[in-house]
Amino acid sequence: MRLGNHERKPMDLRTTPVHLGLGSTARPVEGFAWDPEVLRAYSAAVAADGAEGRMVMVFDGDGPGDHEECHPAGDELVVCLSGSVTVTRDVDGVPDHVRLGPGEATVNPAGVWHVVDMDGPASILAITAGLGTDHRPRTGTRPAERVGTPGPQETP
Repeated sequence: MRLGNHERKPMDLRTTPVHLGLGSTARPVEGFAWDPEVLRAYSAAVAADGAEGRMVMVFDGDGPGDHEECHPAGDELVVCLSGSVTVTRDVDGVPDHVRLGPGEATVNPAGVWHVVDMDGPASILAITAGLGTDHRPRTGTRPAERVGTPGPQETP
């Protein structure tokens, strides 16, 4: 994993997210994968941006989300690009459902657990404050080991 510089070629946001950092920088995250080692390397590479850093990525899917996530460092913008999706937030133990169609968006507030279900084939764009992100199985029980993006105190 490495942060690229001003690319002159198209990037596929499905495989190469872009990190928005301090000073209005935008850098492709080359070699990104949903792997704990890669996530740690990414966190270390962008640590200086702190809570102001954002990851921009496109996700394609079809069906219910398999995990919930929470972004304690900041809000997350979710934009439906195609199909339809339902974003469900856990608001004080009560599910809050927001259904989105193409071009519609919602904001997941910082610190709120949420899941995205794709109602058939769909694509979303997410702009996420990744610092300290945590994931848990859809069952609502917290895993023994975190698989999210480490916070500053956890970065090696």
